[in-house]
Amino acid sequence: MVEQGLQVTFNPNGCFVEDMKNQGKLITKGKNNGRMFTLDVNMPKVNSMLFTHGKGARDIGIWHKRIGHVNLQHLKLMEKQNLVGGLPKFGTEEVMSKVYETWQLGKQARHPFPAQTTHVSSKPLEMIHLDVLSTKTKSIRGCMYYMNFIDDHTKKVWVYFMKHKGEMFQHFLNFKTMLEKEKGVNIKC
Repeated sequence: MVEQGLQVTFNPNGCFVEDMKNQGKLITKGKNNGRMFTLDVNMPKVNSMLFTHGKGARDIGIWHKRIGHVNLQHLKLMEKQNLVGGLPKFGTEEVMSKVYETWQLGKQARHPFPAQTTHVSSKPLEMIHLDVLSTKTKSIRGCMYYMNFIDDHTKKVWVYFMKHKGEMFQHFLNFKTMLEKEKGVNIKC
């Protein structure tokens, strides 16, 4: 739409498409449905072919995104039954070559993890779980790792951020000291 000289504006009330070549005349508007905006294509000024022009108009990947990430089989069915005005004809080879890795991974099922022990702590701080995790992006203060302590009984979580994995032991000692002072307990490791 932008390639055709239209301005698309989004706000909490919806989205609006205006023709900048025609003094900002409203072409269509759409409603905000959660995290998706749906355009009203029944407005008199809307040309259903509006969405089929521009770069990538015949790219099945773009149409997959335009129609809410519908799967390839449904997209081919829409094409075959002419359910979407202006939807181009996709060749079979093109469809098969556009099966993206993320689509395949998204459809994979995972078997459930085997049942773990059914032991549940009967009181707070009886058992604490510890995890160390990394992030791909550094925090504002340069941390790329964090460790969390989870109380098995209350599910309370304590989080410590780290710039280096080598800080783990010191954070563990700090956590142990903090619990011993606050709770008046002697923690056995």
